[in-house]
Amino acid sequence: MMAGKLYLASDLPPEQSVLPGIGDMRGKLLTQQINQVPLNDFDEIVRLEGELVGSHGKSYFIHPPLYVDFGSHLHLGENFYCNVDPIFIDINTITFGDNVMIGPRVGFYTAGHPTDAAIRNSGLEFGLPITVGDNVWICAQATILPGVTIGKNSIVAAGAVVTKDVPENVLVGGNPARVIRELGEADKQKWAAQQAAYHKAKEQF
Repeated sequence: MMAGKLYLASDLPPEQSVLPGIGDMRGKLLTQQINQVPLNDFDEIVRLEGELVGSHGKSYFIHPPLYVDFGSHLHLGENFYCNVDPIFIDINTITFGDNVMIGPRVGFYTAGHPTDAAIRNSGLEFGLPITVGDNVWICAQATILPGVTIGKNSIVAAGAVVTKDVPENVLVGGNPARVIRELGEADKQKWAAQQAAYHKAKEQF
């Protein structure tokens, strides 16, 4: 499964399987527990999420409710934030760099199925890893498909369906997602000016 080759979900060890093709019992139960913690108990949510994922930096938060297949195949970089209602179909690994921001209801889907109907109906499936670079912002309701790598500093627009790799320092959007424009010096100057204006206005209060 982790090698990206065809496998049968029913071959998973009994202690891992919830139902065929649905994932890992430990991850599912931890996710259910996280989703039932009061939202003002931030420390307990973070503690349980630390148990759920395979690895993480010092600062991370996934806003419940969240949904996983395994959870242990998630790897979170430093200063990771994910807004409400994400779906992580982590049949294979989903790896995030540092300073990644994810909007509400974003889906990460490592799982895929054969395009031949007879083989698909046999239950065989596969999973390919997803990798997200440093300083990436993925906006609301985007969909990230199996095998995709998103380059550092890039932005995925709201509702985009990302079917192939995204270069560094670009804005992508649409279905299927395509490069809309490069991100560079003009963006830096625009937002630096607005940042300076914000701090100047704040000093007046």
